[in-house]
Amino acid sequence: MGKEVNVTVNGEAREVDDGATIGSIVDSITHDRTRVAVERNLEIVPRATYDEAGVADGDVVEVVTLVGGG
Repeated sequence: MGKEVNVTVNGEAREVDDGATIGSIVDSITHDRTRVAVERNLEIVPRATYDEAGVADGDVVEVVTLVGGG
């Protein structure tokens, strides 16, 4: 088993594999990346970088699902 790091995702503590990315966290929450916005440590993560943007021990990630309607 590989090393794990502790992150907070949407207010909940989680252990994720060392080397996890924003993309892997988003995929664990939703199957539609086009309908979410992600913030890591109070900075917006561009959608094009989800699979390259890593997470580190202690990071705080917020994944917000976008909802349309009127």
